[in-house]
Amino acid sequence: MTTIDTTAITVELPEAFDPRWSRLPGIQVDGRRIRIDPAEYFFRFESNTWLVADWELVKSQLLGADETTESAVEQLALDFIKNHGESTSDAARVLATAYEVYAYLFRDEHLAGLGLPQITADHLRMLREAATLMALNKVELDGHISNVGPCWFFPAATSVVFDLDDEMGGILDEVYHGGWFNEHRRIESIKAHAALGGRLVHGCQSVPDQSGGVVAPYGASMANFRDDLAAFKAGWIEQVYAHRVTPAA
Repeated sequence: MTTIDTTAITVELPEAFDPRWSRLPGIQVDGRRIRIDPAEYFFRFESNTWLVADWELVKSQLLGADETTESAVEQLALDFIKNHGESTSDAARVLATAYEVYAYLFRDEHLAGLGLPQITADHLRMLREAATLMALNKVELDGHISNVGPCWFFPAATSVVFDLDDEMGGILDEVYHGGWFNEHRRIESIKAHAALGGRLVHGCQSVPDQSGGVVAPYGASMANFRDDLAAFKAGWIEQVYAHRVTPAA
């Protein structure tokens, strides 16, 4: 792997994370405090800058905005990012912003509308934690994937950390995908992800494919993204699963 700066990333978040995240290489969790060693944690770490926008500004100016016949929600988000996006090399700021994004997107009020009675508030917490860490992944405008951590492979990472079997890991991934299948949630997702400088994209067709997701900048080449992802995913998924503590049922 290529690294450019292996300085440890440390952040304190509003919610204590599950200590079992420490099962994955390069990450230590102590309550609300998370420490990540980039050299150990990432499969690929080529960029230490990210695009973010202030979450409070997203809440006040974008979440309540309605699209019109002249301006689709994607255009609203793109304009907001152009006006308010900032480049940062502070990974802790990225994680703190991501926590707010996913605390909003995976809030408990969504449970009643999911149509998945087996999904609980605890499962939404798992999604919030994994998606927060996923925000350190990065795709460049040319479609090259510059940063890849274990949470790219959502079902694999959650199975290791939360001892989920393959079936439940897949169901959890479907909730994560829900922004594509439910228009209300998709619109929420587009607006909220403006705080992370782009839109959430997936390389996968469905749960079994497990090609993961990342917040990509608007305008990124999805063809190059697809080809880069196909070249590396199988081996790295195996490495994530290797850290399972108990055999999945």
